[in-house]
Amino acid sequence: MGLDALFMTEVIEVMENFLAKDRPPKEMRDELDITYEIEGQSIFVFEVRPRWNQPDKYQKTPIIRTTWQKSKKRWKIYWMPSDLRWHGYEPKMYIKNLNEFIDVLRKDEHGAFWG
Repeated sequence: MGLDALFMTEVIEVMENFLAKDRPPKEMRDELDITYEIEGQSIFVFEVRPRWNQPDKYQKTPIIRTTWQKSKKRWKIYWMPSDLRWHGYEPKMYIKNLNEFIDVLRKDEHGAFWG
């Protein structure tokens, strides 16, 4: 089950504002870009780069994910370490709104998302 229409509008607004402020400059986007996708009740943020062995093709690498827990009225943040599985982000696993999600992503206090 996905997010309802009103909630979806808020999600898109927050994520588009994030991209407007945090995406690399236009002249760099062929080499590095950031995007997001909404799947069901989750938002995924991806790093987009040319493939190392096929530079004319791009690959999306997931950086962070958050999932709306409707029954608890909160978001849960996940990160993907080297085992390539999603894990709850221990420093701040639960948040009340998407602006907190963006703050966690920007600060990246533990180097989990941006290295």
